[in-house]
Amino acid sequence: MTQYKFSRRDFIKTSVAASATLAFPAIAQQGYPSRPIRLICPWPAGGSTDVVMRAFAESAGKALGGSMIVENKPGAGGTLGAIELVNARPDGYTLSQLPLGIFRIPHMQKVQFDPMKDLTYIACLTGYTFGIVVRSDSPIKSIKELVDYAKANPGKLTYGSTGTGTTPHLVVEQFSRRAGIKMQHIPFKGNADGMQAVLGGHVMAHSDATGWGPHVDAGRCRLLATYGSKRTARWPNVPTLQELGYQTVSDSPFGVGGPKGMDPALVKRIHDAFQKSLQDPAVIATLNKYDQPVIYMDTEQYTKFAKDTFEEEKQTIQSLGLNRA
Repeated sequence: MTQYKFSRRDFIKTSVAASATLAFPAIAQQGYPSRPIRLICPWPAGGSTDVVMRAFAESAGKALGGSMIVENKPGAGGTLGAIELVNARPDGYTLSQLPLGIFRIPHMQKVQFDPMKDLTYIACLTGYTFGIVVRSDSPIKSIKELVDYAKANPGKLTYGSTGTGTTPHLVVEQFSRRAGIKMQHIPFKGNADGMQAVLGGHVMAHSDATGWGPHVDAGRCRLLATYGSKRTARWPNVPTLQELGYQTVSDSPFGVGGPKGMDPALVKRIHDAFQKSLQDPAVIATLNKYDQPVIYMDTEQYTKFAKDTFEEEKQTIQSLGLNRA
């Protein structure tokens, strides 16, 4: 998968370079925003993405001289925000978080949007750290023990994720194929629901972003592995699936977008507000809490990333045999 990683040093350099810009046309300067901006979070309230998006909304709203209100629309693998944008006016008052699944799920099933035609990609902001956890009293204490259990009990090991076709789902499916095991997938609407299920003993494991972090730190869950290219600073003793020999790595950048047909000057103004939010200590603290790095791309870079990723996800889905007829 093409990597689009930018360090915070790179981001600061880009921010300085971007500060000398021309004045915006009147449409972007005058009267906007005259009412609250809707920022759709296609995940449930209380999950890690919800908390992060609320931090961005607070900061970017202030930068725009108005307010930004997060509206949760969970379900459908995180695609409901993109669907909402299809029918929204391109006036800057409806925006959405755009998870990686919007490039993948259209290859798996019929959806109500075309990620290449119906959206405006404004800015990429951050990405997830993913991992798989079990409850702390689980007899499974390592990935090896998980694999051994699954081989001895085909199809009986249940795991949750944030939905069919999401990165936490497909990474485990990829890992399972390479490990030669079969696990039973239970989809949830988001992190909060999935964590309730694993803590309540309704599923044996849960694959997700670091909304499980506080439960791991508190000793309620055990983190078996993370999915990045290297170990995390927060849990340095936990191995990655890659280093365990399963050739499975996942980085999942995400940002914000709007409907197609937005005025470029308006896109620029919204972009700059979110770019500025990446220097807000409150936003950085929230990202650090959930182990989410700054992965900044401007509008042009993010649009190219979208096109490249849409094609790459098609290949991944075909290789897993999950593509729609």
